Amino acid sequence: MQPHIQIGKVSKVFSTGDREVVALDDINLDVRRGEFVCLLGPSGCGKSTLLNAVAGFSPPTTGTILVDGEPVQAPGPDRGMVFQEYALFPWMTVEKNIAFGLEIKKKPKAQIREKVGALLEMLKLQDFRDRYPKDLSGGMRQRVAIARVLALDSPIMLMDEPFGALDSLTRRNLQDELLRIWTEYKKTIIFVTHSIEESIYLADRIVVMTYRPGKIKKDVSVAMPRSRDPSSAEFNELKKELSLLVMEEQSRHNQEEIKAPTAD
Repeated sequence: MQPHIQIGKVSKVFSTGDREVVALDDINLDVRRGEFVCLLGPSGCGKSTLLNAVAGFSPPTTGTILVDGEPVQAPGPDRGMVFQEYALFPWMTVEKNIAFGLEIKKKPKAQIREKVGALLEMLKLQDFRDRYPKDLSGGMRQRVAIARVLALDSPIMLMDEPFGALDSLTRRNLQDELLRIWTEYKKTIIFVTHSIEESIYLADRIVVMTYRPGKIKKDVSVAMPRSRDPSSAEFNELKKELSLLVMEEQSRHNQEEIKAPTAD
């Protein structure tokens, strides 16, 4: 079966003043339809750069990215993006934020009401439908951001550290919510995270990336059944393995920073 997403020999080079920075180097990765893949690694390893390339926001310098066999050349409705910063319209209510994409696509009003109503209920936002983003907690804002992507029914969800700014309890609640959505909607998800525990809790596969230039250091399958117990021996054995891999790259990062400090 053809992979849902195919990343082949992808590199990304940024020009900064009089020098070039190689952010990604020879990335090869296939993602199956309905698979949940986490990109894991320290700051500067190119996780977000790779995600933005798949989204079509920033094309690779070399290599190809295919979705259903077709080259990615720009953002498209088949790929929904969820950011850490929520990216909600502050002048719109929760209901209007969720409906925005459907209105742009000129869907019938009755269909929009039905779709938005179902998402408000599913994500427990019914009582907040008339609120504005400034009146919501971080967790509620992220629920709205996820609902807005789900409204467009994109088969692929690209998530750039969506829970990184949340407290631990809210983060776990939204992780469980995301797993429920993933199971119900059969989405293909690529999820960027710094958190080793989060990657183990969520993913079918964890792709550990090296510090700049970003390469795939190891592709790890997670065989544990869901829901996963972070206190179990199996969970912690994998956490130990991944910690060693990530800390090697973090150490490289720290050494580079000492030699020539740069902005992340």
